[in-house]
Amino acid sequence: MEEIPFKNIRDQVHYIINWGRDFKMDFFSLKDKVAVVTGGGSGLGLATVKRFVQAGAKVVLADISDKTGLAQELGCLYIKADVSKEKDVANLMEQTYRSYGLIDIVVNNAGIIMPEQLLTDADMKDFERLYSVNVFGVVHGLKYAPQHMKDGGVILNTASNSANGDYAGYGAYISSKCAVVGLTKAAAIELAPRNIRVNCICPNTIDTPMAYAEGCETELQVMGITTPLGRMCKAEEAAALYHFLASDDCRYITGEDIYIDGGLKAGPSIQMVDHVLKGLENK
Repeated sequence: MEEIPFKNIRDQVHYIINWGRDFKMDFFSLKDKVAVVTGGGSGLGLATVKRFVQAGAKVVLADISDKTGLAQELGCLYIKADVSKEKDVANLMEQTYRSYGLIDIVVNNAGIIMPEQLLTDADMKDFERLYSVNVFGVVHGLKYAPQHMKDGGVILNTASNSANGDYAGYGAYISSKCAVVGLTKAAAIELAPRNIRVNCICPNTIDTPMAYAEGCETELQVMGITTPLGRMCKAEEAAALYHFLASDDCRYITGEDIYIDGGLKAGPSIQMVDHVLKGLENK
């Protein structure tokens, strides 16, 4: 390393400070990337939008509800879209392309849940509504996003740790997220020749308003016992994973279903084992 002469200690300190500033390495930068996030108006979607904006992306916030004011506040473009409607998703991708000239990142995140319901008691209208958003919303995104994406882009789908099996009464939701995992793997293979990476994130219950939907009380009660880390995932924690996978630093990761579940997939928590053992002792 070349020795740099300094007249005095003040010059040396000034050099070190400026060197530190100039040496900032933009790991996981999304600078000038164009990203579309469905369901971006609340919860995990909103946390992801904010994270992408902070990383330098030009973000399109897509949501079924009017989020014009929120988008303006965040410095995003808002486009109304009901992902269950094919024409809405086609329009979303077309409008984004017209506005920015390309799409780099698409996050198929919009999703819904329905109250606990055994399959034998299932209301088919509820079942169909859930599938129209959770499954066909992703299908629509996978169909229309690549048409406007440049090679080397990224598609991220929101699945759930439920895809690894969950509780009785959530068959509709579990199966919808299993479908997302399968669609992700198929799309990853199909889009690989264009170097478009496709992955899905499988979080456990995220601490958002959706988690407190009526009829989901049982799952929330069980969460603290079964999850090794003993709590729900925070939206910001999951958004960090989306940011990581959306960056060019992850350009060799595709076709994966990545779990962020507080250790739930690894095995039962100590709390749960103790709870079961105490129950057996009391018999």
